[in-house]
Amino acid sequence: MPVLALIDPAVLLPFLAAAVLMEITPGPNMGWLALTALAQGRRAGLAAVAGITVGLAAWMLAATLGLAEVLTQAPALYAAVAWAGVAFMLYLAWDAWRGPGVGLDDATGPQVSRLALFRRGLIGNLLNPKAAALYAVALPAFAGAGAGAGEGEVTAGQTLTLGLLHLAVSVAIHGAIVLAAAGLGGRLLRLAERPWARAAMAGGLALIALWLGWETAR
Repeated sequence: MPVLALIDPAVLLPFLAAAVLMEITPGPNMGWLALTALAQGRRAGLAAVAGITVGLAAWMLAATLGLAEVLTQAPALYAAVAWAGVAFMLYLAWDAWRGPGVGLDDATGPQVSRLALFRRGLIGNLLNPKAAALYAVALPAFAGAGAGAGEGEVTAGQTLTLGLLHLAVSVAIHGAIVLAAAGLGGRLLRLAERPWARAAMAGGLALIALWLGWETAR
């Protein structure tokens, strides 16, 4: 069976839209990557991307190996997680509206080795509650959205499929941020920090949250 056949086609587009919006929303990862590439170059930025990706993959595997089975056996718990996913998306919309809190001093200064940058990206995402919530809450909510909250039909394959799609989106966007920052002197970061850009991303995330809530309530 094709991997994508595990997911309701009606869920794929909203999930990919949410994944893109989550990754382009200004925040610690985006700001740190852009500033690291600006200060230390493309290779340093890509080392940081690798660390972030491994950290996200660890959360994805943890969710796939444990949470999916629990949710399958407990429809009430699935419903609670699904609504928590709606709340999480709304929180991300609010976070996008507020803007990032990353300053120049967080990434510039003395040169840092690529291994140290990899470790920082890895540890930062292993300890990042947003990453934990994404894979433990949002992914299962999207995976079961097509079936409705009462079904509890979330499988490890569904969670893994959406997790891999998110990782692909994450790598593409984080890599683009690094390349753009290294080549354009940080203009991408400054554009994303403008109020109209934050408002657009916040509005998109809020619409995704409304869609997810509608699917959950069906």
